[in-house]
Amino acid sequence: MAEQSESPVESIMEKISEKIHHHESSSSDPESDSDKKPDPSESMKAKIWRLFGREKPVHHVLGGGKPADVFLWRNKKVSAGVLGFVTAIWVLFELIEYHLLTLVCHILILSVALLFLWSNAHTFINKSPPCIPEVHLPEKLVLQVASALRVEINSAFAGLRCVAAGKDLKKFLMVIAGLWVLSIVGTWCHFLTLFYICFVLLHTVPVLYEKYEDKVDPLAEKAMFEIKKQYAVFDAKVLSKIQVASLKAKRV
Repeated sequence: MAEQSESPVESIMEKISEKIHHHESSSSDPESDSDKKPDPSESMKAKIWRLFGREKPVHHVLGGGKPADVFLWRNKKVSAGVLGFVTAIWVLFELIEYHLLTLVCHILILSVALLFLWSNAHTFINKSPPCIPEVHLPEKLVLQVASALRVEINSAFAGLRCVAAGKDLKKFLMVIAGLWVLSIVGTWCHFLTLFYICFVLLHTVPVLYEKYEDKVDPLAEKAMFEIKKQYAVFDAKVLSKIQVASLKAKRV
Protein backbone atom coordinates (compact mmCIF):
# COMPACT_ATOMS: atom_id res chain seq x y z
CA MET A 1 0.00 0.00 0.00
CA ALA A 2 2.85 2.36 0.85
CA GLU A 3 4.48 1.70 -2.49
CA GLN A 4 1.15 2.33 -4.28
CA SER A 5 0.66 5.64 -2.39
CA GLU A 6 4.19 6.81 -3.14
CA SER A 7 4.11 6.05 -6.85
CA PRO A 8 1.63 8.78 -7.86
CA VAL A 9 3.52 11.30 -5.75
CA GLU A 10 6.78 10.35 -7.41
CA SER A 11 5.23 10.59 -10.88
CA ILE A 12 3.90 14.06 -10.08
CA MET A 13 7.33 15.17 -8.82
CA GLU A 14 9.01 13.80 -11.95
CA LYS A 15 6.56 15.72 -14.15
CA ILE A 16 7.23 18.93 -12.21
CA SER A 17 11.00 18.46 -12.47
CA GLU A 18 10.74 17.80 -16.22
CA LYS A 19 8.73 21.00 -16.71
CA ILE A 20 11.28 22.99 -14.71
CA HIS A 21 14.18 21.57 -16.76
CA HIS A 22 12.31 22.25 -19.99
CA HIS A 23 11.60 25.87 -18.95
CA GLU A 24 15.24 26.44 -17.98
CA SER A 25 16.52 25.03 -21.24
CA SER A 26 14.07 27.13 -23.27
CA SER A 27 14.99 30.30 -21.34
CA SER A 28 18.72 29.66 -21.66
CA ASP A 29 18.62 29.20 -25.45
CA PRO A 30 17.15 32.48 -26.76
CA GLU A 31 20.56 33.71 -27.84
CA SER A 32 21.21 30.59 -29.88
CA ASP A 33 17.72 30.78 -31.38
CA SER A 34 18.22 34.42 -32.23
CA ASP A 35 21.54 33.55 -33.83
CA LYS A 36 19.89 30.90 -35.97
CA LYS A 37 16.76 32.85 -36.92
CA PRO A 38 17.26 36.13 -38.81
CA ASP A 39 15.67 39.29 -37.54
CA PRO A 40 12.47 39.90 -39.54
CA SER A 41 13.01 43.67 -39.46
CA GLU A 42 16.47 43.30 -40.99
CA SER A 43 15.14 41.00 -43.71
CA MET A 44 12.39 43.52 -44.48
CA LYS A 45 14.93 46.33 -44.71
CA ALA A 46 17.02 44.28 -47.08
CA LYS A 47 14.00 43.73 -49.36
CA ILE A 48 12.94 47.40 -49.51
CA TRP A 49 12.97 48.76 -53.06
CA ARG A 50 14.81 52.06 -53.37
CA LEU A 51 14.29 54.73 -56.01
CA PHE A 52 16.56 54.34 -59.08
CA GLY A 53 17.84 51.06 -57.58
CA ARG A 54 20.19 52.84 -55.21
CA GLU A 55 21.84 50.95 -52.35
CA LYS A 56 23.60 53.91 -50.72
CA PRO A 57 22.22 56.84 -48.69
CA VAL A 58 21.14 60.03 -50.41
CA HIS A 59 24.17 61.94 -49.11
CA HIS A 60 26.52 59.48 -50.82
CA VAL A 61 24.48 59.50 -54.04
CA LEU A 62 24.86 63.30 -54.25
CA GLY A 63 28.63 62.90 -54.16
CA GLY A 64 29.22 63.43 -50.46
CA GLY A 65 31.31 66.27 -49.09
CA LYS A 66 30.28 69.91 -48.87
CA PRO A 67 28.00 70.06 -51.97
CA ALA A 68 25.87 67.24 -50.58
CA ASP A 69 25.78 68.97 -47.18
CA VAL A 70 24.50 72.12 -48.88
CA PHE A 71 21.79 70.31 -50.85
CA LEU A 72 20.64 68.33 -47.80
CA TRP A 73 20.69 71.36 -45.47
CA ARG A 74 23.20 69.88 -43.02
CA ASN A 75 24.24 73.47 -42.27
CA LYS A 76 21.09 75.57 -42.56
CA LYS A 77 22.92 78.91 -42.61
CA VAL A 78 25.18 77.94 -45.51
CA SER A 79 22.34 76.35 -47.51
CA ALA A 80 20.06 79.35 -46.94
CA GLY A 81 22.89 81.73 -47.91
CA VAL A 82 23.61 79.88 -51.17
CA LEU A 83 19.91 79.72 -52.06
CA GLY A 84 19.45 83.40 -51.20
CA PHE A 85 22.45 84.42 -53.32
CA VAL A 86 21.22 82.47 -56.34
CA THR A 87 17.72 83.91 -55.85
CA ALA A 88 19.15 87.44 -55.78
CA ILE A 89 21.05 86.77 -59.02
CA TRP A 90 17.89 85.44 -60.66
CA VAL A 91 15.83 88.45 -59.52
CA LEU A 92 18.53 90.81 -60.71
CA PHE A 93 18.78 89.35 -64.21
CA GLU A 94 15.25 88.11 -64.87
CA LEU A 95 12.90 90.42 -62.99
CA ILE A 96 14.91 93.65 -63.03
CA GLU A 97 16.40 92.67 -66.43
CA TYR A 98 19.93 93.67 -65.49
CA HIS A 99 22.52 92.50 -68.03
CA LEU A 100 25.51 90.39 -67.03
CA LEU A 101 28.14 92.48 -68.80
CA THR A 102 26.71 95.68 -67.31
CA LEU A 103 26.71 94.21 -63.82
CA VAL A 104 30.30 93.00 -64.10
CA CYS A 105 31.48 96.36 -65.42
CA HIS A 106 29.69 98.29 -62.66
CA ILE A 107 31.13 96.05 -59.96
CA LEU A 108 34.64 96.44 -61.37
CA ILE A 109 34.28 100.23 -61.69
CA LEU A 110 33.11 100.56 -58.10
CA SER A 111 35.81 98.24 -56.72
CA VAL A 112 38.69 99.81 -58.64
CA ALA A 113 37.53 103.36 -57.82
CA LEU A 114 37.25 102.63 -54.08
CA LEU A 115 40.65 100.93 -53.95
CA PHE A 116 42.28 103.73 -55.95
CA LEU A 117 40.86 106.45 -53.68
CA TRP A 118 41.77 104.51 -50.56
CA SER A 119 45.36 103.95 -51.79
CA ASN A 120 45.86 107.68 -52.47
CA ALA A 121 43.97 109.08 -49.49
CA HIS A 122 45.32 106.83 -46.72
CA THR A 123 47.88 109.49 -45.73
CA PHE A 124 45.13 112.08 -45.19
CA ILE A 125 42.80 109.84 -43.19
CA ASN A 126 45.62 108.33 -41.12
CA LYS A 127 44.86 104.73 -42.11
CA SER A 128 47.01 102.00 -43.55
CA PRO A 129 46.82 101.43 -47.33
CA PRO A 130 44.57 98.60 -48.51
CA CYS A 131 46.10 95.17 -48.81
CA ILE A 132 45.19 94.06 -52.31
CA PRO A 133 45.66 90.28 -52.65
CA GLU A 134 47.25 88.68 -55.66
CA VAL A 135 44.63 86.58 -57.35
CA HIS A 136 45.69 83.80 -59.70
CA LEU A 137 44.18 80.52 -60.84
CA PRO A 138 46.17 77.40 -59.90
CA GLU A 139 47.22 75.37 -62.89
CA LYS A 140 46.28 72.05 -61.25
CA LEU A 141 42.68 73.15 -60.62
CA VAL A 142 42.25 74.41 -64.17
CA LEU A 143 43.62 71.15 -65.61
CA GLN A 144 41.31 69.08 -63.38
CA VAL A 145 38.23 71.05 -64.45
CA ALA A 146 39.24 70.86 -68.12
CA SER A 147 39.87 67.12 -67.84
CA ALA A 148 36.49 66.53 -66.19
CA LEU A 149 34.70 68.58 -68.86
CA ARG A 150 36.55 66.72 -71.60
CA VAL A 151 35.45 63.34 -70.22
CA GLU A 152 31.81 64.42 -69.95
CA ILE A 153 31.74 65.98 -73.43
CA ASN A 154 33.34 62.90 -75.00
CA SER A 155 30.84 60.68 -73.20
CA ALA A 156 27.95 62.78 -74.54
CA PHE A 157 29.35 62.61 -78.08
CA ALA A 158 29.77 58.83 -77.80
CA GLY A 159 26.18 58.47 -76.60
CA LEU A 160 24.85 60.58 -79.46
CA ARG A 161 26.89 58.58 -81.96
CA CYS A 162 25.51 55.32 -80.56
CA VAL A 163 21.96 56.66 -80.82
CA ALA A 164 22.45 58.00 -84.34
CA ALA A 165 23.92 54.66 -85.48
CA GLY A 166 20.51 53.03 -84.95
CA LYS A 167 21.75 50.25 -82.67
CA ASP A 168 19.44 50.93 -79.73
CA LEU A 169 15.86 51.90 -80.54
CA LYS A 170 14.91 52.35 -76.89
CA LYS A 171 17.71 54.85 -76.27
CA PHE A 172 16.84 56.66 -79.52
CA LEU A 173 13.23 57.16 -78.40
CA MET A 174 14.36 58.33 -74.95
CA VAL A 175 16.71 60.92 -76.46
CA ILE A 176 14.06 62.19 -78.88
CA ALA A 177 11.48 62.44 -76.07
CA GLY A 178 13.93 64.23 -73.77
CA LEU A 179 14.96 66.77 -76.41
CA TRP A 180 11.30 67.35 -77.31
CA VAL A 181 10.41 68.03 -73.66
CA LEU A 182 13.38 70.42 -73.34
CA SER A 183 12.29 72.27 -76.46
CA ILE A 184 8.82 72.75 -74.98
CA VAL A 185 10.24 73.93 -71.65
CA GLY A 186 12.53 76.32 -73.56
CA THR A 187 9.50 78.07 -75.02
CA TRP A 188 8.10 78.67 -71.53
CA CYS A 189 11.12 80.29 -69.86
CA HIS A 190 14.67 81.51 -70.40
CA PHE A 191 17.75 79.45 -69.71
CA LEU A 192 18.52 81.33 -66.49
CA THR A 193 15.02 80.68 -65.17
CA LEU A 194 15.34 77.00 -66.04
CA PHE A 195 18.70 76.88 -64.26
CA TYR A 196 17.18 78.57 -61.20
CA ILE A 197 14.26 76.12 -61.13
CA CYS A 198 16.68 73.17 -61.27
CA PHE A 199 18.78 74.73 -58.52
CA VAL A 200 15.73 75.20 -56.26
CA LEU A 201 14.66 71.62 -56.94
CA LEU A 202 18.13 70.41 -55.93
CA HIS A 203 17.72 72.30 -52.65
CA THR A 204 14.25 70.93 -51.88
CA VAL A 205 13.64 67.52 -53.47
CA PRO A 206 16.65 65.59 -52.00
CA VAL A 207 16.07 66.79 -48.44
CA LEU A 208 12.33 66.02 -48.65
CA TYR A 209 13.04 62.61 -50.16
CA GLU A 210 15.58 61.82 -47.45
CA LYS A 211 12.98 62.69 -44.82
CA TYR A 212 10.09 60.74 -46.37
CA GLU A 213 11.91 58.05 -48.36
CA ASP A 214 10.09 55.20 -46.60
CA LYS A 215 6.79 56.59 -47.92
CA VAL A 216 8.04 57.66 -51.35
CA ASP A 217 9.82 54.44 -52.33
CA PRO A 218 6.72 52.17 -52.28
CA LEU A 219 4.81 54.67 -54.44
CA ALA A 220 7.76 54.97 -56.81
CA GLU A 221 7.95 51.17 -57.01
CA LYS A 222 4.31 50.98 -58.08
CA ALA A 223 4.84 53.75 -60.63
CA MET A 224 7.90 52.02 -62.09
CA PHE A 225 5.98 48.76 -62.32
CA GLU A 226 3.19 50.45 -64.27
CA ILE A 227 5.70 52.20 -66.56
CA LYS A 228 7.47 48.92 -67.32
CA LYS A 229 4.13 47.24 -67.92
CA GLN A 230 3.03 49.91 -70.40
CA TYR A 231 6.45 49.86 -72.09
CA ALA A 232 6.22 46.08 -72.48
CA VAL A 233 2.85 46.50 -74.22
CA PHE A 234 4.25 49.26 -76.45
CA ASP A 235 7.30 47.14 -77.24
CA ALA A 236 5.19 44.15 -78.19
CA LYS A 237 2.80 46.13 -80.38
CA VAL A 238 5.08 48.75 -81.98
CA LEU A 239 8.83 48.42 -81.40
CA SER A 240 9.09 44.74 -82.19
CA LYS A 241 7.35 45.30 -85.55
CA ILE A 242 9.71 48.18 -86.37
CA GLN A 243 12.75 46.04 -85.60
CA VAL A 244 11.45 43.16 -87.72
CA ALA A 245 10.78 45.52 -90.62
CA SER A 246 14.28 47.01 -90.37
CA LEU A 247 15.85 43.53 -90.35
CA LYS A 248 13.90 42.57 -93.46
CA ALA A 249 14.98 45.75 -95.20
CA LYS A 250 18.64 45.05 -94.36
CA ARG A 251 18.38 41.52 -95.73
CA VAL A 252 16.86 42.77 -98.96
